[in-house]
Amino acid sequence: MDYKSTVTTIGPLVEEMAEEGNFIIVFNENAPESLAEMSVLHTICDMDQEIKPGDVVIFGNNQYIVTAVGEEANHTLKAMGHCSFKFTGQEAVELPGQIELSGGDLPEIKPGDQFEILFT
Repeated sequence: MDYKSTVTTIGPLVEEMAEEGNFIIVFNENAPESLAEMSVLHTICDMDQEIKPGDVVIFGNNQYIVTAVGEEANHTLKAMGHCSFKFTGQEAVELPGQIELSGGDLPEIKPGDQFEILFT
């Protein structure tokens, strides 16, 4: 089953971090306040598969292909809805909780947008 969630809140530091580092951080909507301010918060969703290269990530109307997955990303995404998505399309990650995406620039995300992972 695919991962389907809805964006609920955009932290005040998300845009700045995205512009400087070409990445966004996602968390379930129950994230601690200190993390929520730098995160895209989304509804809690069960994840019954592991994300892998070739899978598709969707933010609103923007679609990306997974090119690399850090060793902790699946665990933290399942447990807390948390990982960082980097939009450089590299075939290796820099951090264990990171997922690399190709397919375009950073999305303009707003509350109410869908956040989905389509497992291939």
